[in-house]
This record gives sequence, structure tokens and C-alpha cells, in this order.
Amino acid sequence: MPSYQAPLTEMRFVLHSLLDSAEHYAQLGYEEATPDLVDAVLEEAAKFTESVVAPLNRIGDEQGCRIEQGQVITPTGFQDAYRQYVEAGWPTLAQPVQYGGQGLPYSLNLVCAEMQSAANHAFAMYPGLTHGAQATLMAHGDAALQARFMPKLVSGEWTGTMCLTEAHCGSDLGLLRTKALPQADGSYRLQGSKIFISSGDHDLAENIVHIVLARIEGAPAGTKGISLFLVPKLEVDDDGKLTGPNGVHCGALEKKMGIHGNATCVINFDGATGHLLGAPNRGLQAMFTFMNAARVGVAAEGVAAAEAAFQGALAYARERRQMRALSGAKEPEHAADPILVHPDVRRMLLTQKAVAEGGRALVYEMATWVDIGKSPSASAEAKQRAADRLSLLTPIAKAFLTEMGFEATSLGVQVFGGHGYVAEWGMEQLMRDTKISCLYEGTTGIQALDLLARKVLGSQGALLESYCAELAQYWLAQTLPDTLSPLRDQLLSQLQRWGDLTRGIAARAQANPDEIGAASVDYLMFAGYLVLAHQWLRMALTAHQSPALDADFRQGKLHTAHFVFKRLLPRAEAHGALAAQNGDSLMAMSSAQFR
Repeated sequence: MPSYQAPLTEMRFVLHSLLDSAEHYAQLGYEEATPDLVDAVLEEAAKFTESVVAPLNRIGDEQGCRIEQGQVITPTGFQDAYRQYVEAGWPTLAQPVQYGGQGLPYSLNLVCAEMQSAANHAFAMYPGLTHGAQATLMAHGDAALQARFMPKLVSGEWTGTMCLTEAHCGSDLGLLRTKALPQADGSYRLQGSKIFISSGDHDLAENIVHIVLARIEGAPAGTKGISLFLVPKLEVDDDGKLTGPNGVHCGALEKKMGIHGNATCVINFDGATGHLLGAPNRGLQAMFTFMNAARVGVAAEGVAAAEAAFQGALAYARERRQMRALSGAKEPEHAADPILVHPDVRRMLLTQKAVAEGGRALVYEMATWVDIGKSPSASAEAKQRAADRLSLLTPIAKAFLTEMGFEATSLGVQVFGGHGYVAEWGMEQLMRDTKISCLYEGTTGIQALDLLARKVLGSQGALLESYCAELAQYWLAQTLPDTLSPLRDQLLSQLQRWGDLTRGIAARAQANPDEIGAASVDYLMFAGYLVLAHQWLRMALTAHQSPALDADFRQGKLHTAHFVFKRLLPRAEAHGALAAQNGDSLMAMSSAQFR
């Protein structure tokens, strides 16, 4: 079973060298977030993750969750680990000071969340969803509601969920049937059922606060009639004290492919008291506060999966001996060479490394934009730029990094060969656990439509043009060594290709809107490889300009950047060619001809 070790050297490189977090935090008023404090937080988070969270990963997979007398029971050790998590103050790290939080940057919390996800995806989901519930409450709840619920959510004594999906509707939320009946006191009574609710019920916290989409009685049909509600499992009085059950029940636990240690529930609302968040019939817009924050977190899950797969596969490749290197024995004193010498094994390991480290750079940079959006010190111009960049890149990061994270776990199984397919090595669990990241918070297809239809074409190309122009200006202004200049030329060429591709799709879509759907996933994957290459060129240049770094670390960055441009970025060309094709081959067959 792979033993997760937090990649602190990599994390510090991205935070301190690549993103200059010290300057970033100082500009936003986070004076206490000095490099020394950041390093101390990372070291303590690594210790907690490696010693408390990681050892429960296989236990959670083997035991799963169960229901006893109406109560969901988590796997052995989860309850104690969560108690330690709360007592150590980890839930409060980046939360509002007025509600008991430490007020540190979102980007620092994301690094800690990556560690937990890599070590134990199922466990990390319990506290992870709570952050989205808090953000939604802070953005759309009134002061009284915040005072009642935020302190316990911030402390981690209570957890939160997001309740969208119903049995008859997944992403098409306009079909939802959960009803909200207005009450004389201003509250609502909710009636309905939700499925696929991650962390929907458990024994880790004394209360669970559900953020629920429902339709107020008499509201319009479709998405225009959806409202958003806060519905606690146990009722809470005006002083924040628990007063008893609230008609919220776990009807069943889903039997799943992976993340067995996390309780994925059917949640029934039987006349449960709920509180309106935001304006009536504006719930879908309000829910995007939760969804957008969750999507950045899920992108980080893709990074975490790639990191965990790389660590396990690399350790195995160093130890496992099979055959001789094609160029001659590398360790003739042994009966065979370690499989690390074989080119195809290196291809797989380098792909994992490229996704983990390049994806980390992307997600951490996006987290700094979230910092800017949250900071009262940032200018209106800086906030708008950050919002624009997040709007464009969130669907790319969420979909591309989870798809590539899943590929990285598949490669991990492949490096192990037959041993990767059996449970004792842990690689097949990692692959099963990771697949969900490609599905929840919007599948890859949904993210692709969001990117192409809403963000790019919906902004008349403004979001994309601004981003591409900024990247082009940045790279044209850099002085690169001869070894990196060809990579810049390749990147600039692909940036031009991105614009050409977009214009071609837009032209075809004027005649046939199906062209957007036909091109969207390949369009997103094209963008993902381009953005990944940009991050790797940045890291290579930063490493080149940082002679104080360990020599092997620096060279590893430079070598991997060349691998990305020679072996991964060419994939973008194939996706671009597919996205440039019209959709005739997809739409020509009638429904009857699918047989």
C-alpha cells in the first residue's frame, strides 16, 4: 500500500518561488501569512495528514459506511480522526475571524486540502463540502442566519452539504420536484428527496447543514422557479442551540465504485424547516457560489490523485526488477534492472509528474485569484481580472485536471502491472476513488459546455481574448535561455490556434447550435493541454532563474517541461483537429439506428 508523503518541496516551490506568495499575501493585507508561518502550517498539515488521515484510507475502502438504527456510521477511526482535525483547529484556518476563524488565505487552505485528498479522498470530503456551505451562507444569508450557523460550521462542530440532484434529474435542475411551503414565521417546510449527497449523513459532527435547491409552492416551472434554502438536520434556535430533529433523514446509502469511506446518501426532507438564502426564484444563481468554490476544490482532487499515483508508482518502479534495459544492463550486479530504466515506464511516470506538478501550479494560481476576490484590500480592477480568469479557467481546471488525474491513476495501475490490479497495493482503490471527480460538480461534458457556450461564446470571446493576450504579452516580454525559447514559440503558436479554433466553431454554430456540443469536450481538452504547458514553461523558467534550488530539483523541472512540450502538448493538436470538425458524424444517425 503506497504511503503518502506530502510533497512539501514542490508545494513550497509553487507558493514561494513561482507565485511569490509573500508579496501576494502582503498586498492583500494578510501580514501574518509570512513565509515562515506558511511553511509551519504546511509542515503541521503534512504531519497530521500522514499520521492520522492517510492510515485510514484502506480501512475506509474496505469497511465503507453503514446504517444502524437510522444513523450512518463511518468506518473505524474516522470519527476519532475528525475529532482530532477539529481540536487542532484545521476547519478554522481560512474562515472569517468574526465567527472564530483564523482569517488566513483561501490559497493556503487549499494546499492543506490537497494533502488530505491525496492521502484519503473519502475522509477529505467530509470537511471539504463544509467550506462551500459556509461561503454560500456568507454570500446569501442574512446576518441573523449567519450568527446562528456560522460559528459551529467554522469550528467544524457542524458540517455542510450541497443538495441538488434528484432521482429523475441530474444536471437538468429545472426538472426538480422538491417543494418549499411558506410558513407564517418566514421559514419554509421542505418536502422531497435528493440523491448522491456526499457526506449527507454521518457520525462525525453533531449537526449537518444542508444547502438545498427547492421550488417554492406556486413558483414558475423550470430553472426560473428554483430557490435556495438552508436546512439543518437538527433544528437550531435563535441562540444557535440544537432543539431536536428536523425531518431530515438518510433513506439509503449509495453502493458505489469508490470513495467507500464517504457516506453518499439519499436524503429525504419530510416537512423539514428551511430558511431562504437569497431572493426567491434566484436559487440557481446563488448555488453557483457553492458550485464554483467546489469546482476549484475538485480540480485540486485531480492534482491530488495524480500526486498519490505518482508517489506509489515511482516507489514501485525503483524497487521492482524486470528484464534489462534495452541499451544494456544498468545494474549488472543484480539479476534484472529496476523497471525505472525502461522508456515506457518513464513515459507513464513523467505523465503523472507533469499532471501533478503542472496541475498544482494552475490550481494554486487560481486560488490566489480567489484570495483577491475575498480581500477588501484588492482594487476593483484586480477583483474583476481575478473574477474573469476564474470564470474562464474553472471549467478547464475542473474537467481537464480530473480527467488527467484519472489517467494518472490508470497509469499507476499499469506501472504495477498485475500487482496494480489487486487490492493490497492500493493503486486500484486510488483509480476507483478518483473517477468520481470527473463526475460530480458537473461532468466533463457539462464543464465543456460551460466553457465554450457560456464563458467563451457567451462573452463574445472577451474572456478568452483577454486571457490569451495577457499570456502572449507575458511570454514576449520574458528573456529565455536558448533551451526554452523553442517552447515559448510552440506555446505562442497554440495560443493563436486557440483563437482560430474558437472563431471556426462560432461560425459553424450560427447555422447549427449542435456544433457547440460536438466540439466542446475536445475544445476543453485542447485548452487544458495549453494551460498545462504554460504552467510548465513558467516553472522551468523559474527553476532556471533560481540557482539556489537543489540541482536535481532544477534539472527535473527543466527536463519535465521538455517532456510536456514534446509528449503531451502534441495531444492538443489532435483535440484541436477534432474540435475543428463539424458534427455531422455525431448527429447523422437516427435514434432507431443506434442498435
